Amino acid sequence: MRINAFRYFLSPNTQRSAKAVHPELHPETNSAIMGVSFLSINCRADTGYNYLFNNASMNEQTAFKPCDLVIFGALGDLSRRKLLISLYRLEKASLIEVDTRIIGIDQHEGDNAGFVEIIRKSLQEFLNETIDEQIWARYAARFSYLQIDLTQLDQYQLLNNVVDGQSRVMVNYFAVAPFLFTNICQGLAQCGVLNEESRMVMEKPIGHDLKSSKEINDAVAAVFSEKQVYRIDHYLGKETVLNLLALRFANSIFTTNWNHNTIDHIQITVAEEVGIEGRWDYFDKTGQLRDMLQNHLLQILTFVAMEPPVNLEAQSIHNEKIKVLSALRPITRENVAQKTVRGLYTAGELKGKPVPGYLEEDGANTDSTTESFVAVKVAIDNWRWAGVPFYLRTGKRMKYKRTEIVVNFKQLPHNIFKESFQDLPSNKLIIHLQPNEGVEIQILNKIPGIDENIKLQKTKLDLSFFETFKNSKIFGGYEKLVLEAMRGNPTLFLSREEIEQAWTWIDSIQDAWAHIDAAPQLYAAGTWGPEAANELIARDERAWEDEA
Repeated sequence: MRINAFRYFLSPNTQRSAKAVHPELHPETNSAIMGVSFLSINCRADTGYNYLFNNASMNEQTAFKPCDLVIFGALGDLSRRKLLISLYRLEKASLIEVDTRIIGIDQHEGDNAGFVEIIRKSLQEFLNETIDEQIWARYAARFSYLQIDLTQLDQYQLLNNVVDGQSRVMVNYFAVAPFLFTNICQGLAQCGVLNEESRMVMEKPIGHDLKSSKEINDAVAAVFSEKQVYRIDHYLGKETVLNLLALRFANSIFTTNWNHNTIDHIQITVAEEVGIEGRWDYFDKTGQLRDMLQNHLLQILTFVAMEPPVNLEAQSIHNEKIKVLSALRPITRENVAQKTVRGLYTAGELKGKPVPGYLEEDGANTDSTTESFVAVKVAIDNWRWAGVPFYLRTGKRMKYKRTEIVVNFKQLPHNIFKESFQDLPSNKLIIHLQPNEGVEIQILNKIPGIDENIKLQKTKLDLSFFETFKNSKIFGGYEKLVLEAMRGNPTLFLSREEIEQAWTWIDSIQDAWAHIDAAPQLYAAGTWGPEAANELIARDERAWEDEA
């Protein structure tokens, strides 16, 4: 009741008055002057407050409780390439609370100065922009480093010297392999540094099948409640994925035409140019199905296919996504050959340069049958999507780096423009997630002229995010999600039930592949995948967008 009373007591006029008390002071100070506990502000996410589509969520004026962001595996690849870069960009945008501290944890010997030097080198290597020295000075001052062997539970006591659970929220980011999650959870619980406000953030892979996923989630649940757990899929932080909610549920032209009556089929492509890039040991045990389709593609699918949520609260969105995952028609031993394609890249050419095949990569096992490409025909058994196939594909060493959704609308039943097209092309909604974020609508227009015959041609209505919102800062997926984890907004993170529903469906495919024991179809690096993927969609008299 205290929190609700605070929300209604602190009216907009009162908030403006509060800022006027001492506008130069930190928000915590103004809260203390008013005699109101600042802790109440941080509880908004747990009491129904939503800032997913609230401009204030990305506004430096908004007050949030500062954090002790503890990065386990701070010297690892994920931390150096993604987290530290994202945090610098948030620092540059003044989106990190003044009193927030960042604590790096790793097993390697080091001190604060050495850690800051490593961070500087990481920025120079991966930032792709000049380091602003003023921003850097402010950013570097946040960091401290602790050497902890994550398997030795007694060493976690060191955290008590740097974490302040009274004035800051402890946010634990697990940037390590999943086999260490249990050790970290036990170490944190044993040292007594956690409280009800503490959070933990974990990356994929959350297991390699349903059984291992449950084991990881059980270990985490022994220490953290579900509302304290933030499971990251960085695709869910991308502007165009978030824009799917606005596109679908704020525009009647799509809201009323987003079902089997008007849509013929939907394609989702996540194409990568990169190969294994030194990840052979991990990837060969995982494969593209579990590395990419189980998480990224299925999450995109849920946003495309879900029913309208009651509101933008985390639980409402999670509920609708779970319904989609539960409605996925199983792919089994009986139909796997007709519904899926596995591929493996061979040597080829990418952007004019020769690249090796999967079995020629450094450290390769030449007997491997792990797939680097997968295409799947998906059916959703519910009223909205009855009879509408979803074609999903993802692969490495493909022609271009591209992530997109293509919604193909049904053709008109009668054609009066046969002089232009024997068969009228269908309208398409193309949503580009990367590299060039934006939305296109393909329509047919009359070619201008005074000729008595009406001639049509395909044209596109193009909304480029970078051009349309050139005065707005467009953040990457990691920046958005790290910020929301620090602020305590769970909307863009995955629930345990989502993860386990996805694994249930994926495990059936994995079991079917193991049963038929067929080798992956070969495709040359720098192409769009094996020919069998084209045949998969061609059997339904359709074609992938790049082939259309």
